[in-house]
Amino acid sequence: MAAAAAEASHLQECGCKGIRTCLICERQRQGDPPWQISLQKKCCFRYCPDTGWALGAQGSDVEGWAFPFPGVTLIQDFVTPEEEAEMVRLMDCDPWKLSQSGRRKQVRWPDHFSLLSPRQDYGPKVNFRKQKLKMAGFQGLPGFSQKVVQRMGLYPGLEDFQPVEQCNLDYSPERGSAIDPHLDDAWLWGERLVSLNLLSATVVSMSPEAPGSLLLCSAPSIGPHAFEGSIMAPSRSVPCQEVEVAISVPRCSLLVLTGAARHQWTHAIHRRHVKARRVCATFRELSNEFLPGGKQQELGQELLQTALSFQGRPV
Repeated sequence: MAAAAAEASHLQECGCKGIRTCLICERQRQGDPPWQISLQKKCCFRYCPDTGWALGAQGSDVEGWAFPFPGVTLIQDFVTPEEEAEMVRLMDCDPWKLSQSGRRKQVRWPDHFSLLSPRQDYGPKVNFRKQKLKMAGFQGLPGFSQKVVQRMGLYPGLEDFQPVEQCNLDYSPERGSAIDPHLDDAWLWGERLVSLNLLSATVVSMSPEAPGSLLLCSAPSIGPHAFEGSIMAPSRSVPCQEVEVAISVPRCSLLVLTGAARHQWTHAIHRRHVKARRVCATFRELSNEFLPGGKQQELGQELLQTALSFQGRPV
């Protein structure tokens, strides 16, 4: 009876499955499992938004070395503190559900749809493995996001961005929240991944997906024009599996990943980089298959019309 009660309590407090863990279930298991400890890699770089390069971290084995890191746009102060507070207040009016690795999420679908998608938010019902989706129950993005989406279109590179899904995630240091390195689906979701970072700053850790080596250049002196027209020949290589690029993401900022950063580098949030409650709203657009000229353009048009009605609510 006591064991059953403890198991029931665990199910109520923790949403981890398989090898995923959080501080809650790790305490019950009495120890950190080795697969969950995210150690820093040997070749650590930091992303410089002013130049678009990854610079070797101070004190690391690659200090003084650098390489271009395209596909990242960081828009600071995208929302005001007052707008941030109102968005989070409205999110907190709707239920949060426990998810993997100490995160919480807002979901639209009842539990019996759990086999269809590991992340069911303000968007269509999706089976990524079988590449199938349904409109059933999808009512659009939440109303409080309409101004945010309209504002995105004012920035270069986002003028035509039309999100069809919004994923709200809640991170907490008390739960040991994190998200493992991963690439987002490319069958349904399109070129740009757009994330709004709320309540606290964090670090997005990028790692190359492909094996092999990465070529480095000697980093020039940092200045407003240090990298213009002066790309030097590579003079050192490091194994890709040892490389990690840290993108510092301030509170109230918008992070956009495209190109190589979207398709060739995994992204993650390590537990050590969650210092306070963090809420992230990630917006995804449709892939070419669902856009005009694609083989599922009619379904794509229906999805867009519904998403941009901004009538959605979680269940």
